[in-house]
Amino acid sequence: MAAQLQALGVTGERALLLYPSGLDFVVGFFGCLYAGVTAVPAYPPRRHKLQQRLRSIVADCRPAVCLATSAVTERADVLSSQSEDLDTVQWLATVTLVADAEALDTLAGAWDAPDINRQTLAFLQYTSGSTGSPKGVMVSHGNLLCNEELIRCAFGQDQQSVIVGWLPLYHDMGLIGSVLQPLYVGARCVLISPMAFLQKPLRWLAAIDRYRATTSGGPNFAYELCVDRVAAADRAVLDLSSWTVAFNGAEAVRAATLDRFAATFGPQGFRREAFYPCYGLAEATLFVAGGDPRQAPVVGTYDSGELERDCALPIDGEADNARPLVSSQSRGARSRWRGAPCSGALDDPWSGSGDPTRASQPPGASDRHRSNRHGRCCGAAGARAR
Repeated sequence: MAAQLQALGVTGERALLLYPSGLDFVVGFFGCLYAGVTAVPAYPPRRHKLQQRLRSIVADCRPAVCLATSAVTERADVLSSQSEDLDTVQWLATVTLVADAEALDTLAGAWDAPDINRQTLAFLQYTSGSTGSPKGVMVSHGNLLCNEELIRCAFGQDQQSVIVGWLPLYHDMGLIGSVLQPLYVGARCVLISPMAFLQKPLRWLAAIDRYRATTSGGPNFAYELCVDRVAAADRAVLDLSSWTVAFNGAEAVRAATLDRFAATFGPQGFRREAFYPCYGLAEATLFVAGGDPRQAPVVGTYDSGELERDCALPIDGEADNARPLVSSQSRGARSRWRGAPCSGALDDPWSGSGDPTRASQPPGASDRHRSNRHGRCCGAAGARAR
């Protein structure tokens, strides 16, 4: 793949990756890295239509080549007609790389190792676009190495770890957490199709059992699906005792979900202490803050009315206006360097400009780190929650 990209003359350019989650994506992504091409992971188009988010990404990054499966490249003319930025783009299907051994050796022999360092751009990571157009984040090799080390330390991973992942590989949690992280620590990784999980959540838990996974997770809804859609008879044969880090992030972590999942799967060996609420964002590469994998998640109850005024006021959990919040405990890089937030504060993790995990954005891009609001710690004059 890398030699093919170099032969196309796109070294230093951007490659749009339009693969579904799977090994084709992994080949395409690493092919870009080995070719000195900037990968741009994106959600593959649905049938013959470019979604608005995808059109925005194409217009912003202006790729020189699109890498995809043959099912997508066969629709190249139709898709290109929907965006003028795809008019001159070259399309390359992974299947076209299949050749006889001699031809493959010749192609591989033409490969030149790219000149890269920690500052070299590895890939463009786009934000969700939930509050506007997707923003491109320039992730360097140095950003990746630093964030992978943060995750290794936070999750307590080593070569004996086993990671099971079902998250989409074009999403930062899937790509960095389920593909790059296992390679960084030398651990074993088992990938499941996102659709396979959504259709039957039991497949996720069965894989954790079968491969004795130590690390796996997803957004809060994934745990809800397991509670709601895994039958008692199917639960009975599971053994989840190997699962030591069950990370929960990418959306609001709900205390009720933690309670329900722990109660439902406790008989199968799942320990509540395995839950690992965490916080991250594309602008910081991925991981920003997380808890202690040896301890149960910290859950506090706060006055819901005061929260609306950016004030975290702890109150009794039985009060009518009590709102439970799950803490990420600020174990991310910046929070460790700057110290703990004020006592009783609602912890709002942040990452500053000196954070080596913080990726770059093109000139003029909005700086979400600086624009984030900081909550007040009620009863502590002048104190701010970080």
